[in-house]
Amino acid sequence: MYWRQLVLLTLLISPATQAERLKDIASVAGVRDNHLIGYGLVVGLDGTGDQTTQTPFTIQTFNNMLQQYGIVMPPGTRSQLKNVAAVAIHADLPPFAKTGQKIDITVSSLGNSKSLRGGSLLMAPLKGADGNVYAVAQGNMVVGGFGVSGRDGSKVTVNVPSVGRIPSGATVEREVPNPFANMDKVVFNLNRSDFTTAKHVVDAINNVLGPDSAHALDAVSIQVLTPPTTSQKVEFVSFLENISVTPGKAPARIIINSRTGTIVITDEVRVKRAAVAHGNLVVSVTADPIVSQPGGAFNRAGTTAVVGRDRIDVEQEDARMFLFSPGISLRELVNAVNRVGAAPGDLVAMLEALKRSGSLSAELIVI
Repeated sequence: MYWRQLVLLTLLISPATQAERLKDIASVAGVRDNHLIGYGLVVGLDGTGDQTTQTPFTIQTFNNMLQQYGIVMPPGTRSQLKNVAAVAIHADLPPFAKTGQKIDITVSSLGNSKSLRGGSLLMAPLKGADGNVYAVAQGNMVVGGFGVSGRDGSKVTVNVPSVGRIPSGATVEREVPNPFANMDKVVFNLNRSDFTTAKHVVDAINNVLGPDSAHALDAVSIQVLTPPTTSQKVEFVSFLENISVTPGKAPARIIINSRTGTIVITDEVRVKRAAVAHGNLVVSVTADPIVSQPGGAFNRAGTTAVVGRDRIDVEQEDARMFLFSPGISLRELVNAVNRVGAAPGDLVAMLEALKRSGSLSAELIVI
């Protein structure tokens, strides 16, 4: 194929400034993980299992397991298990996973187990969204957290002891069908929707493979014709993933987290000519307790009492006004805000006022 001869030329002429590999900004359509979920029992705990009086499903699962091995509990028997816990299991099945391969799993307590530390997960099937079993999980757990409690009710907990991991804890039993081998066209989906970036990807591919080799379907998807055989498709996609592309600049946005006070301003934010005044009104209330002794210290008719006296102080800081020149950059905006010493809350109010006045050329997003 002629495109193989152009690989070296592409690497030499690809722009190095602010360029990224296609595999870092896009993914191949249809090549993705699949979520798996399961239910099982963790045994061997050191007295930190479920309290069966409050989690009857643990006993039910335990009895069902015993019945599979021919053990039937007498009617009315109420088992008090302290070393067993019911758990939920979840994992991600990677694309092209083959039967017999191992995947990592996460195990989380479903009941009131205090800790899963030292436990072992018994064999449990992991199902996909279609209800089919795609893997089987079993193994010894690794728990990063632990907890210690005293008889007086005091306790110390480090991290989360009710969640653990089992590296390579599940074996793949069924493969997920993937259309990659039968595709005559490969589609790259951008991680962030952007018409400019989609155009840059199309231009970069067409500059190497020739005109009309790639077409943008929308602001996310770019379609490219592929070779006929599976081996050639793998090599072809590998080549495309390493093409350097200059992504389009992010839109002018200001992201405000109302819970933490975090503010993120993109580089394309611009402010038109505007004057801003900033000042703070500080009101402080101080309570000074005073001891009152009516009629002298030894007068039995009076009662000694503590009387509160409140002092209210109002302090008005000097309002400082500063001028924004037309089209100032992000650095100039940050420097101006730092000069007046505005707190995150004050900055949010200033940005909202600038947006309402029409002087802020950016999208204001509050999350």
